[in-house]
Amino acid sequence: GSGVIVTVTVNGEPRSGRVEGWESLLTFLHDVVGLTGTKGACEQGECGSCTVVVDGELVCSCLVMAADADGAEVVTVEGIAPDGLHPIQQALIETGGVQCGFCTPGFVVAAWHLFNRNPHPDPWEIREALSGNICRCTGYGAILRAMERVAGREES
Repeated sequence: GSGVIVTVTVNGEPRSGRVEGWESLLTFLHDVVGLTGTKGACEQGECGSCTVVVDGELVCSCLVMAADADGAEVVTVEGIAPDGLHPIQQALIETGGVQCGFCTPGFVVAAWHLFNRNPHPDPWEIREALSGNICRCTGYGAILRAMERVAGREES
């Protein structure tokens, strides 16, 4: 067959598969690895629904060619809290920050990346970290309140 064999460590597990040169990391995660939590919406890197962490960097997986991810370490939403809900996810539920849910995995991954670097970001830092993620349902208020709760900065 055509294509190349790619091996990517996804959430700590090496996963290999054949990909075509034009296939994205998003496609690899869905079709080869079988993880569908990472969502594809705009396919142009504009909405953040496909956000994952590749070698420590936040990226839109729709813009990364799968072949270019060979040898990379990738964390998806499924890898953040494999045994239940991460506090970020719990806070989103409690504040009503989830509606249709399509953007949620990208927000969760982006927030997780932020909190790993800065456990107590201020509201401006939270907004900046999530600025690449678009939501069409919530109006953002509940999402931001959830993140401020996780940051320990919630107004009581």
